[in-house]
Amino acid sequence: MARRPVSPHARACRHLRECDPVLDTLIAAVGPCTLEPGGDPFVILVRSIVSQLISTAAARTIYGRLEAALGEAGVTPAALIALGHDDIRKQGLSNAKAQGILDLAGRSSDGRLALDRLADMSDADIATQLVAVRGIGVWTAEMFLIFGLGRPDVLPVGDLGLRAGIQTQYALEALPNAAEVRRIAEPWVPYRSIATWYMWRSRSEVPQSA
Repeated sequence: MARRPVSPHARACRHLRECDPVLDTLIAAVGPCTLEPGGDPFVILVRSIVSQLISTAAARTIYGRLEAALGEAGVTPAALIALGHDDIRKQGLSNAKAQGILDLAGRSSDGRLALDRLADMSDADIATQLVAVRGIGVWTAEMFLIFGLGRPDVLPVGDLGLRAGIQTQYALEALPNAAEVRRIAEPWVPYRSIATWYMWRSRSEVPQSA
């Protein structure tokens, strides 16, 4: 009889279930964590900028138009720089998003943003590099750490989905503030990213932009 494959997050789930009875119940209900980080870091960041403050469906449509406009060159720094601000905007992007994408492309091209070395950097150093890019804030940097690099211990305290999940799962009267989120999440260390994913899943609101 074939053995069932072991979830790559099995150790994290075991820790979370042992340290927190709320997560024990939630993980049993949701099942194995299916978070699969990876992909081209530059593409992930472009998609993140495209997706800000719009619906998932709209983000997919606009990103698809951008891909089509870039053609065989693909979503690369050089191709976006060559496409230019006006043609990027024509795909349905705001002025601010077009500027952000071009700033990302420029920094990736000239080495100010060393995407090929991010995997060897600390979470804090990566976030510092990313938030220097126009249009990338703390939340986008945190989503990149979780979905792009698979960092296991990221806690996006400002994320509404995480806060709402905690409010519901822990039967709180109001949305927890950053300090309360950190306090509740302290036992989750060093797997706060995985616990966050389960809080998102409890509301069926796993972010789609990263």
